[in-house]
Amino acid sequence: SGGQRQRVAIGRAIVREPKVFLMDEPLSNLDAKLRNQMRAEIIKLRQRINTTFVYVTHDQTEAMTLGDRIVIMKDGYIQQIGTPREVWGHPANLFVASFIGSPQMNLFDAELLKNGDSYAVGLYGAQFPLSEEKQSKLREKNAAPGTVVVGVRPDHIALCRGDSGPYIAAAVDLSEMMGSSIHLHVKVQDKDIVMVLATVDLPDAHRAGFCPGETVNFTFGRDMIHVFDKQTKCILT
Repeated sequence: SGGQRQRVAIGRAIVREPKVFLMDEPLSNLDAKLRNQMRAEIIKLRQRINTTFVYVTHDQTEAMTLGDRIVIMKDGYIQQIGTPREVWGHPANLFVASFIGSPQMNLFDAELLKNGDSYAVGLYGAQFPLSEEKQSKLREKNAAPGTVVVGVRPDHIALCRGDSGPYIAAAVDLSEMMGSSIHLHVKVQDKDIVMVLATVDLPDAHRAGFCPGETVNFTFGRDMIHVFDKQTKCILT
């Protein structure tokens, strides 16, 4: 089987006691279940023999779970180097932001608003204040008001009431029950947005899903909003 051949190949490499292992998409030919098993085996193997592993992969799940540090490349150029947590939480540009994470980050055209030394983003008629940390980065870069791209991960979108602060109203397109979470697909005007909602946090009426066409209100946390330069596509916050 494919898994047996993978194990034999790794075993042949181990007996040579190399200083570095280079693996080129080692799990690409395996089915989903075996891929998960082999991924865990490779992690345990690396911990046991304490040797450097270099993986080449197009699968972001492999990169995030197998790597201590990740080098993300596009067209032969390095886009970002960092730990899995760094590239997920602090993407260097729009390519990294949209490549890392599943479902991928929601990206919106928005307005960067400035009032004195304070920054906020305007999106679909609502104004969302930014955290002090993100405002400080904008001040350091002397960011000017204008059109930007705002990114928010599906996990960082929360449903809310219409009287609990800035929010956006959306129409439910479809909902995917994933067990511990629901992947909720909504539309705002012509924009498709995906949010990941923990089932345990939902009211009983929505734990089985949402009805297509239903209206929901959602918001973002102040420190969960990423602001990108629309021209350079680089992170501003």
